[in-house]
Amino acid sequence: MKIERLLPLAAICLAVPAFADEHGGGDAEAGEKEFRKCKACHMIVDDAGEQIVRGGRTGPNLHGVIGRAAGGVEDFRYSDLMTAAGEGGLVWDEASLAAYVQAPTAYLKEVSGESSGRSKMSYKVRGSSAEEDAKNLAAYLATFSDMSEDAAEDDGEDAEG
Repeated sequence: MKIERLLPLAAICLAVPAFADEHGGGDAEAGEKEFRKCKACHMIVDDAGEQIVRGGRTGPNLHGVIGRAAGGVEDFRYSDLMTAAGEGGLVWDEASLAAYVQAPTAYLKEVSGESSGRSKMSYKVRGSSAEEDAKNLAAYLATFSDMSEDAAEDDGEDAEG
């Protein structure tokens, strides 16, 4: 086969993963399994107070996290780093949430510009499939958000609303 015929095929093969990453790239069904680890500290309760996923109260409610400013749950005591990140303009989308759950303190230091402090979240997604698991978790949480990345694109609005 001539190289001229292989180039278009190679371009398509390389573009597919990039397209998937641009649009979240996570598997919500697999993310539901990953969320089982999160339930020790987090619950998902809708705006009407209906419990969607039972969980702990150590962490904030994750309903609507995609599209919400970091540190945005009223009456929850966030770390100084999370507060600084939110005040600096961090609004959760699938990519930022996936990065955060892999290295919470390091991520918040990077986006906030702060050099000291730490995240209150003690759990982080680890292991050889950490990046994939984190994307899946973010995709799952996006299913409980009015402003998931796809919804924002469909509405023609940005994630900040």
